[in-house]
Amino acid sequence: MSAGQSSAAPAKPFQTKLVLLGEAAVGKSSVVLRFVSNEFAENKEPTIGAAFLTQKCRLEDKVIKFEIWDTAGQERFHSLAPMYYRNAQASAVIYDVTKASSFEKAKSWVKELQRQANPNIIIALVGNKIDLLTSEAGVESASESNPASSEDAEEDDEDDEGTATATTGAAGASGETLRAVAKEEAKAYAEENELLFFETSAKTGDGVIEVFTEIAKKINPQDIEQRGAPDAGGAAANRSGRAQGAGSVDIADGQASGRQDACNC
Repeated sequence: MSAGQSSAAPAKPFQTKLVLLGEAAVGKSSVVLRFVSNEFAENKEPTIGAAFLTQKCRLEDKVIKFEIWDTAGQERFHSLAPMYYRNAQASAVIYDVTKASSFEKAKSWVKELQRQANPNIIIALVGNKIDLLTSEAGVESASESNPASSEDAEEDDEDDEGTATATTGAAGASGETLRAVAKEEAKAYAEENELLFFETSAKTGDGVIEVFTEIAKKINPQDIEQRGAPDAGGAAANRSGRAQGAGSVDIADGQASGRQDACNC
């Protein structure tokens, strides 16, 4: 009888500290909000300090309870980062696929984690905002379907230097949505540094669940048990996360509604 009760007992969740790192405005908060609440806010306030969120990921052989620190990307908060990634089992380093400088910043975060974080930390390199590439493809498709207008624009460019300047400016604005980080380049960097690699869209949800699912699969419960309870040094960080108000998720509300017990993976 006891054996039957034991087999039917729910699996014990393994608490896993995960930290999100990356340049400001790459969509870190949007990625984690999509994972935790399956929501997306178009105009999200910048994170101040850090926000703390939790979500369970149920796999066939284990249940991982992610304790997620969503850190601020502004440079003035960089010195606080070690407080958040200390003793973390995993990190998602996020960049914007349309912004090359954010990829370089992601590389610097990876190097810092490799030097200073838990030597067994699982690092996922995540290229976010692929929905912008889809939007640009739609614009290009519309242009191709109307070649006459394109030819007219070219003639105008040749005839009028002022028009050419204006056209170039418009192209530059449109270029903000073009891919600036080649997928092959980022994937090769990830493989070279033994990182997980993903491309996501927090706006549409594409790839977000896969990021946390694959990280969860890599988590070794024995390492967590040896580590013991989650790092209590986040008390000050937790206060910082709560201080930002709208930038954090109310975990109590999530538990009351049952979302935290639901598997988003």
